Amino acid sequence: MNTRRISSVCHVGNIAIGGDNPIRIQSMATTDTNDTEGCVAQAKRIIDAGGELVRFTTQGTREAENMKNISARLKADGYGQPLVADVHFTAHTADVAARYCEKVRINPGNYVDPGRTFRHLEYTDEEYRQELSKIEEKLVPFINICKEHHTAVRIGVNHGSLSDRIMSRYGDTPEGIVESCMEFLRIFRREEFNDVVISIKASNTVVMVKTVRLLVKTMDAEQMHYPLHLGVTEAGEGEDGRIKSAVGIGALLTEGIGDTIRVSLSEEPEAEIPVARSLVELIPECTRLRQQAEAGISDDTITLTLDAPDYATLQLKAAMAVGALLIDRKATKLNVLLAEHSSLHVEQAQLAALADAILQAARIKFTKTEYISCPGCGRTLYDLRTTIARIKAATSHLVGLKIGIMGCIVNGPGEMADADYGYVGAGRGKISLYRGKECVMKNIPEDEAVEKLLELMEKDQH
Repeated sequence: MNTRRISSVCHVGNIAIGGDNPIRIQSMATTDTNDTEGCVAQAKRIIDAGGELVRFTTQGTREAENMKNISARLKADGYGQPLVADVHFTAHTADVAARYCEKVRINPGNYVDPGRTFRHLEYTDEEYRQELSKIEEKLVPFINICKEHHTAVRIGVNHGSLSDRIMSRYGDTPEGIVESCMEFLRIFRREEFNDVVISIKASNTVVMVKTVRLLVKTMDAEQMHYPLHLGVTEAGEGEDGRIKSAVGIGALLTEGIGDTIRVSLSEEPEAEIPVARSLVELIPECTRLRQQAEAGISDDTITLTLDAPDYATLQLKAAMAVGALLIDRKATKLNVLLAEHSSLHVEQAQLAALADAILQAARIKFTKTEYISCPGCGRTLYDLRTTIARIKAATSHLVGLKIGIMGCIVNGPGEMADADYGYVGAGRGKISLYRGKECVMKNIPEDEAVEKLLELMEKDQH
């Protein structure tokens, strides 16, 4: 059965992550962080749904400072759950946020390094050491502020925002993603700061799972045992988003890896909480089912016989039970069956479609359009959900095509680097369109952008 990885404990306000503590559930607000009323209301919905931490984007010092007001309002209303500031591009913002939040997330890909542009950079070993010293110059003062205010830190590496420096030296590899994290983590340990959580995320479930495994191995080799935050970024929405999350997050949970999780759906953030809770509750059963399924692999096929109280649970259970087996290519075919005694009625065609969706989430077999869409946050300056619906309605027949729909540039161009086309927020009411990694149209008015994307795709097909 499942044996959970032993980690150290990170103290975040009034909760502890790691060690023998429960796996913590969290989500991220989509409101403008300057909108105190909106942020408080949404945070309450997340917490009422069962969220144990709530994260807010803090693009600048103004947003970071307003976290103080959001926190005070929530506490006055009896909500004492920890708040997390999400920082990108400006290290000074992290310094400010650390004074007002229980936890600050920093991204090694853009904390000191500039945003990713896919440029290849050449460094001598000495020049590379100098780049690392720049990280230390910015990071140590931040660590000291966190020590003073008892603020925890998440080192959050995203596949989509690796720096050109890391990419140039290590390539787009799990080793490069892990090293991006370890550069920062070694400084935290040197400074004897241990209230740290680590995350490595990707929209590609195979990359996410294999990289987190490598991170655990690398940390163990250096006698580090920090707790891990799991998530599949830009998982999408609806059934596909849930299945992709269950494949990636579930694969690691059934291996005993993971101390806190966030399911990233392009929906209201409180909708993420019950999905995450289900994944945690399914760990014992799915670990057993995985072992049974592996033992029964025949002719490159996993046969999975399941029961569940409802179809939504059946989807999560199936995806979670076979996620690791498919990612490791123990088999490349899947047959999902309903247990004979089940009171659940599901047509065989629906079970076959579920199997196909799981195979697509594991990057084995593509039977429909692949959408890489972010959940949105305070950085998203256009109507994300309406846009996703419009793009899906116009492109759902394009089997195998990958389309990225991203709220902003933080992960946009990087996370959808293997997508055929991308739709990325570039500013308030402005969109940039991508063909692969190349930006082909910049700052298009939002009300024209979907049509421009469809025109671009149609032109390329002829």
